[in-house]
Amino acid sequence: MTPLEKINSLKMPFAQLKGVTFTEASAERVVAQMQVRPDLCTLHHTIHGGAIMALADSVGAAATVINLPEDAKGTTTIESKTNFIGGAKEGSVVTAIATPVHRGRRTQVWQTRIETDDGRLVAIVSQTQLVL
Repeated sequence: MTPLEKINSLKMPFAQLKGVTFTEASAERVVAQMQVRPDLCTLHHTIHGGAIMALADSVGAAATVINLPEDAKGTTTIESKTNFIGGAKEGSVVTAIATPVHRGRRTQVWQTRIETDDGRLVAIVSQTQLVL
């Protein structure tokens, strides 16, 4: 099973609810996209910060899952920090690109860039995942 097949087989409920589609996965990089729907927006038809954070959390968790040690039982987020840079309008598509900062036996740290479909930076998220 490829890393992308493994992620897609997980059927992550909250990622599915948000409409997250995983498009690329390897030990070094996980990529997903999400349409900016009206229910994920602020009153001004711009993606809500919570939706950005939730997208990054799903992608970072998926990246951790495909990098877990053999004896691990799973993962959970223990820290997350988001720098909001720009916005994305309703109807657009955002792309999340997670890359590893640290992959240890007890924790993994991932940085996720959220970009618009024309390449503008929306946010940078750093998260720490505990290996269970």
